[in-house]
Amino acid sequence: MTSFVLPHEVHGDGAHKVFAVHGWFADRSAYAAVLPDLDRSSFSYALVDLRGYGEARGAAGAYTTAEAAGDLVELADGLGWERFSVIGHSMGGAVAQRLAAAVPDRLRRMAGVSPVPASGVPLAGEQAALFTDAAHRPEYRRAIIDFTTGGRRPAAWLDRMVARSLECSDAKAFRAWLDSWAGEDFHADVKGSEVPALAVAGELDPALSPEVMRQTWMSWYPRAELVALPFAGHYAMDEAPLDVIRVVEDFLRADAEGPAADAEGPAAAVVPAGEGEPA
Repeated sequence: MTSFVLPHEVHGDGAHKVFAVHGWFADRSAYAAVLPDLDRSSFSYALVDLRGYGEARGAAGAYTTAEAAGDLVELADGLGWERFSVIGHSMGGAVAQRLAAAVPDRLRRMAGVSPVPASGVPLAGEQAALFTDAAHRPEYRRAIIDFTTGGRRPAAWLDRMVARSLECSDAKAFRAWLDSWAGEDFHADVKGSEVPALAVAGELDPALSPEVMRQTWMSWYPRAELVALPFAGHYAMDEAPLDVIRVVEDFLRADAEGPAADAEGPAAAVVPAGEGEPA
């Protein structure tokens, strides 16, 4: 693995350090909708561009979740962050779990927003062709975004999401990343991890649904929680940004404060680990 400093921007000056890792379809601008309302006094958020995305579009690499975890550890060292938490969206959720496997002693908490399970996402037939060819077919990217948000989003929003994806990603890297997040199964490396783990899943997402989280995330992590957002799909940071901020920051604060206070949160279902699992 070649040494590489991930392009990044830090928001806030709080004592709790947090990496925010984007998914397959975006660079760090994936977090643009939540930025204005983050708690910058409690947290310091470092938003990164993974290799092949954003300011790192020309960066060489293997384009794997394991490599990305190594890049984040190197960045943490450079920032002087001995301990930190991580938020990962979709593919970035797999990167977060790689960190749980690689440096569990340095990881305070991990939160996945529609996180890809550590077991990968097996693709076959027409679905495999759709995802594989999305590297060069904008209409395929649009179809994937539309499907994973329940077919309910405006056409203009779908077009904007596709345009952002094309602008911020390198097609070759985009295609290579697919083999890693979809095809690699490392769940045996994280099963039983004691790192507190939050999964946020949109009920409109048929691909990485709350039920998928129950069968994977919730069954692997003893200290797991699941929050289901009823009016969001796969892109909850764009679809329900205030809900995402509330549930994620409440989860992160619990690292220092213990159980969350009794204040009402957003309309969502919270399931502790061990409950709601399939027989």
